Amino acid sequence: MLDTHLPGLLLAWSAYGLGILSPGPNVLAVMGTSMENGRRAGVTLATGMVSGTLVWGTATLLGLTALLSLYASALTLIKFVGAAYLLWLAYKSFRAALASQSEIPGGLEDNKAARKRYIRGLAIQLSNPKAALTWIAIMSLAVREGSPLWVGPAVVAGCLAISFVGHMTYALLFSAPPVGRAYLRARRWIQGGLGAFFCFASWKLASARL
Repeated sequence: MLDTHLPGLLLAWSAYGLGILSPGPNVLAVMGTSMENGRRAGVTLATGMVSGTLVWGTATLLGLTALLSLYASALTLIKFVGAAYLLWLAYKSFRAALASQSEIPGGLEDNKAARKRYIRGLAIQLSNPKAALTWIAIMSLAVREGSPLWVGPAVVAGCLAISFVGHMTYALLFSAPPVGRAYLRARRWIQGGLGAFFCFASWKLASARL
């Protein structure tokens, strides 16, 4: 029975993996946080994003995303909330680009700061209304009429593992000292570029036809 459903599972996991590799707001946020604030901050932010992946996957299994796709008003509300959050990220990036070297926070942070970063990572994942439609598409690649009950959870489990490995790899890679030193040399350009990207992503999200 596994052989029958394995091609669909591999296709769904591959589609999700390609999405993780593409430089979206989540990936850029992990990269920027890891380079500027260190490994712990990057890993904490990435953990929040992985948790968001679990929430979206579970919601898909429960049929929430299918319900949202039928009600344009709910999806539109989520869309504009997500666009506003991206603008806030742009503001943070531009402010960091204008900050002096002495104003850059160090790599160590207390538990309160860690909780804020976790919530930020979770919010980045949950504020993307495209994720609802993406998960419906991914599920449809593996779950068909008559599929056994374990196929859906298998899709979520595989995507959760991919999300964990992908986000943690970005966090660990870009928190390495050589990368951090390179970041300090190009900090203003990188943060300015992140701010510009978040503005562009916010505009694309707000103007997208769902």
